[in-house]
Amino acid sequence: MLFALICTDKPNSTPVRLEARSRHLAYIQSRISEVKIAGPFVSEDGATMLGSMLILDLPDIEAARAFAAADPYAQAGLFSSVDIRPWKWTVGAPKE
Repeated sequence: MLFALICTDKPNSTPVRLEARSRHLAYIQSRISEVKIAGPFVSEDGATMLGSMLILDLPDIEAARAFAAADPYAQAGLFSSVDIRPWKWTVGAPKE
């Protein structure tokens, strides 16, 4: 089942994000078979990362919650909120 993780950074948290970034990317890479797409939300000028969005393929919402909790960004206290929603890929989905 697919889940969207929509994560919003705390205000003025760029230093926290940059400090945890290499660990976050290593974590994502270690679980790449479960990550369909991922990337940061950015400011309108594209210069500042403001949050993250991931689409995960996991068995259930508990697995999605565990994935989110183990993310080094979450462990560093980067996010003010993390919203996890079941998601159906309709447009642009790969053919099975």
